[in-house]
This record gives sequence, C-alpha cells and structure tokens, in this order.
Amino acid sequence: MKKFFFVFLLFLMLIVGCTTDNQPMEEVPETLTEEPIGEQEVDEKEPEENEENDTASEEPLPDELTVLAENLNAPWSIEKIENTFYITERPGVIVKVEDEEETRQEVELSNDLATAEEAGFMGFVLAPDFEKTKQAYAYYTYTNENGQFNKIVTLTLEGDQWTEASVLFDQIPSGPYHHGGRIKIGPDNKLYVTIGDALNENLAQQVDSLAGKILRMNLDGSIPEDNPFENSYVYSYGHRNAQGLVWLPDDTMYASEHGNQANDEINLIKAGENYGWPLIEGTQEQKELISPEFTSGSDQTWAPSGMTQSENKLYVAGLRGNAVFVFDLATGEVQETLTDFGRIRDVYIEEDHLYFITNNTDGRGNPEEADDKLYRISLAELE
Repeated sequence: MKKFFFVFLLFLMLIVGCTTDNQPMEEVPETLTEEPIGEQEVDEKEPEENEENDTASEEPLPDELTVLAENLNAPWSIEKIENTFYITERPGVIVKVEDEEETRQEVELSNDLATAEEAGFMGFVLAPDFEKTKQAYAYYTYTNENGQFNKIVTLTLEGDQWTEASVLFDQIPSGPYHHGGRIKIGPDNKLYVTIGDALNENLAQQVDSLAGKILRMNLDGSIPEDNPFENSYVYSYGHRNAQGLVWLPDDTMYASEHGNQANDEINLIKAGENYGWPLIEGTQEQKELISPEFTSGSDQTWAPSGMTQSENKLYVAGLRGNAVFVFDLATGEVQETLTDFGRIRDVYIEEDHLYFITNNTDGRGNPEEADDKLYRISLAELE
C-alpha cells in the first residue's frame, strides 16, 4: 500500500511539473497600425473612423519655455511689433497679447466667413507704417450668393476694433480644401500671398488662374511691373497648398507646401518658375519643373505651415508632424523639435527666441487644458 501511494504521489508530481513548464506564454498584442497618411495637412480631410486625433503630450515644459497666451481659438498667424503680438483666429478674431495680457479684438468684414474645412480668417501682416496708419493686410475665405471665394483686404484698427477698409483682390478661387492663406511682405516691400489649388489640381498649371500660385502685388493692390508674367499677379505656379513664406537675409525666398499623401515640400522660390504640381511631387523630377529643396518623402508627413529663419536654418511649423522642423541649409539635415505640444501652426523668431502657436483646437487635434497657446522658448534650448 505504501509503495502504491509513493508511486501515485510521484505520478502527480510529474503531471503538475509538465503542465507548468509547458503553459503557453501570455499573448503579445499586435502592434497598432500607424494612422493612414491622408490628404495634407490632414485638416484637409475628415479623420477616418477610428483614426486617432493628434494629441499634445503631458510632458513637463522645458525650463526656458514660457506661455504668453492661452485659450486661443484655432489660431493661424503670428505678428509682432515692439512688445505686442497680434494673433489671428480662424473664426474672425484678432487676439492682442501685451505683457502676457490678452485682448480679443473683433474684426468687421464685408463678407461672411466661410465655414468650410481649413477656411476662415487666416493670413495677416502689419503694414510697414502700422504705428502711424494702424493698417494691416489680411486674407480670408468667405461665402456669398455666388459661392465661396478668397480675398485679400486691408484692415484698419481703431481702439480694439478692426474694420475692412479696402479690397486689394477678390474672387480668388476657393474649394472644399486647399485655401493657402499665408500673406507676407517681402524685403522688396511687395505683398506675397499663397493660394491653394482649391482642390482642383489642374488649375495649378494654368498661369491664367490664381489657384495653386504664389502671388506678388504692390501694397496698394496693383501689379508690379517686374512680375514674371505680363499684367499678372502670378509670381510662381504649380503649387498644391503652400502655407509658409520666409526670406533669408540675402533675400532668398522659401515656401512650405503640403503634399498629396505625404511628399510635403520646402521649396526655393524664384520668379516665374513652375513647381510641378500635379505633374511631379516629392523627389520626382521632370524637365523645366522645380523639385523641392527638402521633402518628407512618401512615408512621412509634416503638413508644414508657417515659417521663419535664423542662422541659415529654416524653422517650419508642423501640423500633422506635431513639431517644429528645423532645416539646415548648409548641411541638408532636418531636425524635429518641440514635439510635445501637438499641432503647431505658425512660428516667429526675434533675436534669440522662438515663438510658436499650437493648433489643437482646429478640429484635427486633441486639445489639452487651456489650448491653444502662444509659447516663447530660447533658441539655445532647441540645439
């Protein structure tokens, strides 16, 4: 009996040991698929079902980073004079930020702002003599009984009220997406404006259409005599949806442009040149068409927006890229920085500081508490 019990006990121990040693490992979950790269900036399409929205990280702020303004509503552009910022918001407000205090200034326009994706009150630049004239230039998308259009206007500030004073150019093509919208004054004291292809890509190759172009005009709205095409505002063409402009100290001009299914571009802009859309994109080349200086390639998207420059480097706001991208013109290197804040719409450099605005409230991001914000950080912190 004892022998039987001993054999039985040994048998049980063997069974338990085998079961434990051969127990299957815990199942490893499959890697999550990356979000599909869609039409740029990706506020250019509705998010696909189950597609994650862009989100800002909850990482602690760098020591040298300061919040100058918060609770901004889909901000689009940064202008600064002396110690005062003017931030445009797409719903049609200009936020004045002075000594970290915010004043919301209403904008009286002659047309109703469009509510289409990416549309609204966008580009904005102060006149060179703003302190005397209180005048600025702006770009917005509107609707009327004839449809939807973009227009370039002057604004005048009185107290805390901006009013549309004159129209420099009207009925610029507009569509469901691709409104362009960046407006800047170049070193030649001319007004430059980026116009999207209005989701009609063939217009970008038609020089007699303003869609898919960068325009150049005198500050009074007239056509400069030295423009590359006779009696035309068109300065360059073949653009899909450029949203950033900047000049180096030697007057070299660059533009940022949203690609189709990635292939975002940073282009060196020259008068009269054809930048290829929709005939080429990204790294593709074709005779008499200009390929970009930098491209994200087909497997990455930046959705580049506002631009600034310092020390032979371009600083570009990335919407879908959730970063500020630094393009070193000397080495060709590209650096991602400020990756913890979600979507970034515009950037501005003065002396040794970079200013940037997030864009998490534009319907494509996932806003954190008090978004969107205007930040300041030392350039030294980004090195």
